[in-house]
Amino acid sequence: MRTIDWVDGAVEIIDQTLLPDKCVTLRIHTVAELIDAIQRLAVRGAPALGVAGALGVVLADGDPDQIAALRAARPTAVNLAWGVDQAAAHLSEGREAVLAAALRVRDDDLAASRAMGERGADLLEGDRLRVMTVCNTGRLAAVERGTALSVVQTLHERGRLAEVLVLETRPLLQGARLTTWELARMGAPHRLIADSAGPYLLAQADVDAVLIGADRIAANGDTANKIGSYALALGAERAGVPFIVVAPESTIDPDTPSGDKIEIEDRGAEEIVSIRGVRIAPEGTQALNPAFDVTPHDLITAIVTEQRVIRP
Repeated sequence: MRTIDWVDGAVEIIDQTLLPDKCVTLRIHTVAELIDAIQRLAVRGAPALGVAGALGVVLADGDPDQIAALRAARPTAVNLAWGVDQAAAHLSEGREAVLAAALRVRDDDLAASRAMGERGADLLEGDRLRVMTVCNTGRLAAVERGTALSVVQTLHERGRLAEVLVLETRPLLQGARLTTWELARMGAPHRLIADSAGPYLLAQADVDAVLIGADRIAANGDTANKIGSYALALGAERAGVPFIVVAPESTIDPDTPSGDKIEIEDRGAEEIVSIRGVRIAPEGTQALNPAFDVTPHDLITAIVTEQRVIRP
């Protein structure tokens, strides 16, 4: 089962808002439906958003307003705009050419996920590795396999994985809801930890590497990823633990010179004051909700893409 695909003239996605309780596939026929799915995180993850952007251009059928709205649906993740641009470059050639370009984006993601997994596993030393990760970087963040969790899957397939420590990833609990679901299906040993436990466990020398994904990598290597990544980078640097970013080449944005130029999405108070619709703070409580943070390049040990290993 793929996270996102083109099936019989429509975009099909797994609705990630319903996991782990239900695994439901949605069929999306319009750009408005796709934008809604993107903004409410029914489909999420940088590579998956790239594919969504490309397939959405097919649904737009040449309408520039719909294409522009889709491109701007989530500002931090560069892959969405990149995917839109890949397909939109063929608009003058007709709908079939746009669809072919979009399907190439999908197929390239499949190949990239496997290549990143192998390259990342080759980079790490040791036979029984304990790794830490935040948010969700597996198949649900891509078409199949994913980015950082593709490295985990490859380690597991090679018999080199001891355990994955999964941060719960507040406020939307992508680690607790999605990553643990994927690891269980993978058969990979794992334990869930509170977000604030990550730096402490790094300090206890209980972790061999931190693996994260990315939503945008600036030209200098500064990396925007799910909020909480920066704290892990600081903890890893202090503990001498490798901090490795795994992302496709399409996540590298040469037009953004450094992390301070990356627009960080604020998703509003409701996600902070409630959990899955249950209020946990008093009525009227105000909140800040930056969805991402930026890890400076000098805290990153390596960036692994499908083509290379970059040492910022």
